[in-house]
Amino acid sequence: MGFSMNTYDFNMVLKELKKKYKIYAPKLLKGKGTFSDTDMVRYGEIGRIEEIEFNKKSYFSPKEVIFPITQTLFYFTEDEIIEPKVDEKGILIFLRSCDIHAVKRLDEIYLKNGQEDPYYKRLREKVKFVLMECENSFENCFCVSMGTNKTDNYSLFVKTRDENVLVQCKDETFKKYFKNENSERVSPRFVESNETKVTIPKGLDTSIFKSEMWKEYSSRCIACGRCNTVCGTCSCFTMQDIFYKDNKNTGERRRVWASCQIDGFTTVAGGHEFRENKGQRMRFKVMHKVYDYKKRFGYYMCVGCGRCDDACPEYISFSNCVNKLNDEVKEVR
Repeated sequence: MGFSMNTYDFNMVLKELKKKYKIYAPKLLKGKGTFSDTDMVRYGEIGRIEEIEFNKKSYFSPKEVIFPITQTLFYFTEDEIIEPKVDEKGILIFLRSCDIHAVKRLDEIYLKNGQEDPYYKRLREKVKFVLMECENSFENCFCVSMGTNKTDNYSLFVKTRDENVLVQCKDETFKKYFKNENSERVSPRFVESNETKVTIPKGLDTSIFKSEMWKEYSSRCIACGRCNTVCGTCSCFTMQDIFYKDNKNTGERRRVWASCQIDGFTTVAGGHEFRENKGQRMRFKVMHKVYDYKKRFGYYMCVGCGRCDDACPEYISFSNCVNKLNDEVKEVR
């Protein structure tokens, strides 16, 4: 079922939805880019469709809505633990097909990997997806190669056309909000090809660890971790206990995003650090995305959003690295 309406009427729908949902979408943040005179597209709460950036790829993925950068797990005193209150509202997220697939990867890690993570689950159960259309591929995207360019896992599909908003409603929960709108056949169009193409070699295995190709990244990578923080499927975190100044026996425990590319990630007791070399870290990340995860769950972890290539200050391309594996696999055998 589909509907057509003007922007004013759609904003009225958003106003009603906000009574029950927090609504997140990519927004254009003026002057908030890497440099002072540049902009950034990033997820934030919205109340009007004019706030949504439909035509540019967001710098960060929407994962920070359901897997916050910093998340308080509980507060503690000398003799008590208190979990923080959770907002009763549901969560609506406007996102693209590749990012919907990325959430599936997070679900696999946090909900289906032998033990459910209660903190992730508590937020994830509140989430419904609003699909955004990609009529054309963005720079560095390779979602078609990864099979993530299409999805049917969404509650609503929303697009703008001139001064109108078109909506496809798949979830019965939301049909009451559009009962007075004009009916129209609406369906999303998906990207069929990307300029960037990736081929993962058949027969890839741990013998690739011996390849000389990884040495290149030891000299190029600066271990900033940007590739991990913008990635929609990276799920690593570290723990922090924060003690309050007025009473050092009270505080809170937080989990904070971590990165397999930065110094100290693999440091263990005694000061020994696994994968101290940056080439080894790159090897770990690449193989986890296209080998380890697939071996465990049956499909690739990487969804081809290309954000890691967009964000790297040293112009290291994940897609190029994966394509290099094809020749390297032949070399090490």
